[in-house]
Formats: sequence, C-alpha cells, structure tokens
Amino acid sequence: MQWEQLTAPDFSKAVQETGVCILAFGVLERHGDHLPLGTDYLNGHRLACLSAENEPAVVFPPFYFGQIYEARCFPGTVTLKPTLLLEMLSAVLDEIGRNGFTKIILLNAHGGNDALLPFLTQTMLWEKKSYSVYYYDAYREASATPEWKQTLQTTQHGHACECETSISLANHPHLVRMDQVNGIGESQDMLDELPGNFSAISWYANYPQHYAGDARSATAEKGQKLQAIKVKAFAKFIGAVKRDTIVPMLEAEFFERESRLRK
Repeated sequence: MQWEQLTAPDFSKAVQETGVCILAFGVLERHGDHLPLGTDYLNGHRLACLSAENEPAVVFPPFYFGQIYEARCFPGTVTLKPTLLLEMLSAVLDEIGRNGFTKIILLNAHGGNDALLPFLTQTMLWEKKSYSVYYYDAYREASATPEWKQTLQTTQHGHACECETSISLANHPHLVRMDQVNGIGESQDMLDELPGNFSAISWYANYPQHYAGDARSATAEKGQKLQAIKVKAFAKFIGAVKRDTIVPMLEAEFFERESRLRK
C-alpha cells in the first residue's frame, strides 16, 4: 500500500492492520552516463512497493534526501546541510509515528547512506519514541545469495553496474540509455598509500566519474531475477518485523532504566 494513494479512512485502516511503515531511502545523483539521477530512490521505492504486496505494509512516498556529499561536483545532485538533514529525517520519522505506526523500516537503497542510516537508527535511544525503527540494507542481504551471483556475468559492482542497470531496465527501461554506457568503471585507487584510511574524498578518489562496475552486459531479464531475489528477502524481513516483540520490549526496559538515573 502506497501512503499517497490511500484515502484517509483507508490509511487509518492500513495503520491498524499493519502497524508498519517502510521508508525507502535513495538520493539524486549521477549514475554514470546511462542511468537517471533518481535511480536509487526509483528502484528503492519500487522494491518497497513490490515487497509490501507480498507482506502488507504502508510505503512512504518516494524519498530522495540522504547522504550524497561525494557527488556534489556532478550536475543534478541534491544535498542538504548535514545538521538540517539529520533534523529533517528525525522529524519525518516522528511524523510517521504520529500517524500511528509503531514500527518503521528504513530501507536503504543507496550505498552512500550506509553510515547515515545506522547512525539515525542509533539516535532513537536519545529519547523515548512511540515507535521502533529497524534498518535494512536492500543490497547486502540479496547479493550474498547464490542465486544473485549466478545471475550476473561480471564480478565488479558498486554503482551504475550490471546489477543496478539490470534492475533499472526491469523497472523503468525508458529511462535507461544503454548506448551511453561508458566501458568499465574501474577503481583508480588514488589513496592506496593510506591503507585503512577513510576520507570524505575516498569514493571520489576511487571513482571520479561516479561509475563503478561494468554495465555493458545488463539486461531486463537479469533485472527481473535480481528484483525477485530482493523482494523475497525484504518481504521476509517485513514479516519478521511485524512479528517482533523483542525490540519494543528492550526499548521500554532501556528507557525505564534511563529514567531512574534522572530521579
């Protein structure tokens, strides 16, 4: 169920019946020369909707604010001031909770959010909420399966690659420009003299064209198979979240103990 497509009465019913809202996180950024700027949020929202058809939940409207500072030098990127971003994300979660949801799933569909979203989740222990937050990485779970690896021809992935391009061909083929695929996006390893280091410029140092992998062998058929793997895995996760009683119980215990310290 898509939040924006429901009437007010149907929305209230969906909240009562599912208790779960999915917020899919993507961004607006360059994806090589062949994929649209909205690739992450388009594919992420699509994954959320397909999964919610298998395991009912309410999907928040398409969302494209996240961590993408490493792409600010490319046309079409949209970023927000870091403190504003975190405040805004926290406010969005509170609004979802105010509407009655007791569980919120943060579905990460953009690799650049893999530090931001766990941190956002951790901030839920700053003050007691009416809801619990669960974080799910859309790529990590699915890509570890044998079926995922067997579907692909290439081994180097990361951004606008074979798997991401294939899924885009399955979801919105009219937005993909296969004639603009520019060879292989290989890591430039410009910071190899700093082993173990991470800097703000690290991604750019490896992929200054914002393209990582080889999209030349991407097909819609592969995309459909990869999408099915993702949907199966995420729908299973949604079901587990709906059944979960441990996280809310432990959060209640945590804040009870925390409140005693202030007395």
